[in-house]
Amino acid sequence: MASQHKGVPPLPPRPLPVINLGRLTMDSASRALAVRDIVLACRERGCFEVVNHGISRSCMNGALEAASEFFQLSTERKEEFASDDIRQPIRYDTSSRDGISMSRSFLKHYANPLDDWIKFWPTQPPTYREKMGEYAVETQRVSMQLMEAILQGLGLGPSYLQEKLEGGVQFVALNNYPQSSAKKADNIGLAPHSDYGFLTILLQSSPGLEVMHHEDDDWTPVPAIPGALHVHVGDHLEVLSNGRLKSLVHRAVLNPNESRISIASIHGLSMDEEVHCAEELIDEDHPRMYRGSSFQDFLDFLPANMNKYKRFVESLRIDKP
Repeated sequence: MASQHKGVPPLPPRPLPVINLGRLTMDSASRALAVRDIVLACRERGCFEVVNHGISRSCMNGALEAASEFFQLSTERKEEFASDDIRQPIRYDTSSRDGISMSRSFLKHYANPLDDWIKFWPTQPPTYREKMGEYAVETQRVSMQLMEAILQGLGLGPSYLQEKLEGGVQFVALNNYPQSSAKKADNIGLAPHSDYGFLTILLQSSPGLEVMHHEDDDWTPVPAIPGALHVHVGDHLEVLSNGRLKSLVHRAVLNPNESRISIASIHGLSMDEEVHCAEELIDEDHPRMYRGSSFQDFLDFLPANMNKYKRFVESLRIDKP
């Protein structure tokens, strides 16, 4: 088949859906349309961009600046947070020791509730806690809006799991990718993977994120739209929806023009709270597809699978008889 189309350029990738989040707080008809669009994007693409989300440009830029300034600190200062223990409340590392990185350094820490975790955060740069704290609170708010819409769209109701989501885990990962080098054959900054939680909200300083459609193996570059946030489905939302929504496989490629900062805010239930397929989404035509699991189970899964590029959600699938 390919030979019949020799010389014909491939079709450009379909643009990702862009959701105006402001419609969720308008009249009921506008909200219903927004809910429909969000769930459709989760079902068909596993991701979307959000605009009019209520987070100011100054807040977003402040978070990126704080991240950039942290990575510019001396190696000695950054390595104060280095640890091989993935259960630490804050952890700094470089390259591939976490099993999925190719070329990056990162700082990861918990953020919700902020008062419980901010004391573990860096005190340098001096404005780090203020700027990253403001951004973390805002992304937690956006995640709640999105989850209410998704749960409503799945027929579970907007208040389904509300208290557990409000008190759930927010895991913030700051990533620093170097500019790609012409001497480097492989320009992958972060190998293909999916995230464990319900939703990941990503802010990026420049392009570099690529996403894979679950029905093919083609990679689609994600543009860095000024003022927009990228949102994608995690493993636990796939489980909760009993497979109706699919977690997004994604990767990071190195930018040939500049280094790149991204801030991923991952949202899920509390550490020991198990996520199960919603009983309302199980019937004769849709049998239970996944075992229940918690964030602690994910942390147990990581050490044995770090170098296998195996997705957590794959370990949860129930084999059909």
